[in-house]
Amino acid sequence: MKFVSEFRDPQLAANIAANIAHEVQAGRSYHLMEFCGGHTHALSRFGLNDLLPHNIHMIHGPGCPVCVLPVGRVDQAIRLAREHKVILCTYADTMRIPASGKLSLARARAEGADVRMIYSTQDALQIARDHPQREVVFMAIGFETTTPPTAVAVLQAEREGLQNFSLLCYHVLTPAAMHAILAADNTIQLDGFVGPAHVSTVIGSQPYATFSRDHGKPVVIAGFEPLDMLQAILMLVRQVNAGRAEVENEFTRAVTHEGNRKAQQLVQQVFTVRDSFEWRGLGSVPHSALRLRDAYQNFDAELRFKLPYVAVADHKACECAAILRGEKQPQQCKIFGTACTPEHPIGSCMVSSEGACAAHYSYGRAI
Repeated sequence: MKFVSEFRDPQLAANIAANIAHEVQAGRSYHLMEFCGGHTHALSRFGLNDLLPHNIHMIHGPGCPVCVLPVGRVDQAIRLAREHKVILCTYADTMRIPASGKLSLARARAEGADVRMIYSTQDALQIARDHPQREVVFMAIGFETTTPPTAVAVLQAEREGLQNFSLLCYHVLTPAAMHAILAADNTIQLDGFVGPAHVSTVIGSQPYATFSRDHGKPVVIAGFEPLDMLQAILMLVRQVNAGRAEVENEFTRAVTHEGNRKAQQLVQQVFTVRDSFEWRGLGSVPHSALRLRDAYQNFDAELRFKLPYVAVADHKACECAAILRGEKQPQQCKIFGTACTPEHPIGSCMVSSEGACAAHYSYGRAI
């Protein structure tokens, strides 16, 4: 296969779905978590749930970086922009994450804060070059996929002597969140994981071995296209039926065992692991996020502006936390599609296109 259209072939999809239906065992339920928000989006967009047998249950995981950012971190960024008069640079989806007091970064900008939407770390660096008299802070979020460009930006800023550039480092780590899901004291049954695609191009398939070895959970790394998802589900069904727990790679066209070594080295050079970090829905998770190494602490906005972190509870009516833990589906939230919509989000899961609520709302998927 060479073209995207080939990974959306209806006949091939029907064939794989027929194989899944043939191999599932009657009277047995399969509970599979697609960790990545892109996979959640694909399931809804292409109607893949409609092709699956009734005893396969796809569970949404905390794989949307916008969704897992807690209210307290958004509040922290808003305080920085309003009280310290910095130019705060951020990606588009983060602009609309609901914060305390009915605020968001977009609303803070409307009220006078200098918050700017950018498309890349290079945009933030250019703004710092263009405004040497202003402090420019990049709000760095995302999983392992977006961390290497942030590392490159820090190294560039150091090389150029951009003393007015710093960042709020909210980069988080996928395996730590998967561990937290498995360690949580809840009633979720999980038989296996559909492993993330973009993240795995960076970290490789090797880090998932602990989930098969220590937890007995099979992991199949999958791409984002319909055939990728269906083939990964078939591979998981076969592992569950055989009583196997292995790491398999469906996304071989992009993911290797060792991952992108150059990207990993850049990240290791610039960042180190935080002792703990709060996730929406998961609480404080140990060793689950990154901070700048001491050698680069001059670029740490939390230190530069002495920003305290204050944890803030989610909106009482919002079920984002339970959805991110896999305990509930979007339609089980009382305000889904009524008070909470993409145009007027109450919870972060309705903000990002990778959020489970936004995917279900946009494509009308039923439970």
